[in-house]
Amino acid sequence: MSDINTKKIKRRVLRFNSPDEALREAERLAEAERDGRLKRLGNWTLGQALGHIATWADYAYEGYPPRATPPLFIRLVLRFMRARLLKGSLPQGVRIPKVEGGTYGVAVLPTAEGLAMIKKSFERLRREQPKFHSPAFGVMTDEERVALNLRHAELHLGFFEG
Repeated sequence: MSDINTKKIKRRVLRFNSPDEALREAERLAEAERDGRLKRLGNWTLGQALGHIATWADYAYEGYPPRATPPLFIRLVLRFMRARLLKGSLPQGVRIPKVEGGTYGVAVLPTAEGLAMIKKSFERLRREQPKFHSPAFGVMTDEERVALNLRHAELHLGFFEG
């Protein structure tokens, strides 16, 4: 598939109220892929998107990559917009400057591997306290941290139909 400008893609609008809802959608999409019904609207494979969501969820426990910290001005803007982003949706097509591919955790994975990763990461999200604060939003409550991961899952899983 060619490089699609994901800022301009009309994707599905999803809303998850719990990690379980996000995982049900991930499983549904994996089943659609197995049945040959999955349509990809963006550049990534389903396994890649699932692995990416899981990788970012895990950064709160394992540490964030050095370039994941936005410049001070961007951090201030994001912290001002935090409530709106956590209650609304994350913007599509955002890229981290000077990072190959625009973000981290983009390894092309088989769907089964990406699905296993997101299941493990979202279970961890339910039961463990993070060790690292968000480089973009700073200190977050458990509710905010879960909401951020749900918005992230909505964003990426919205690029698939099935």
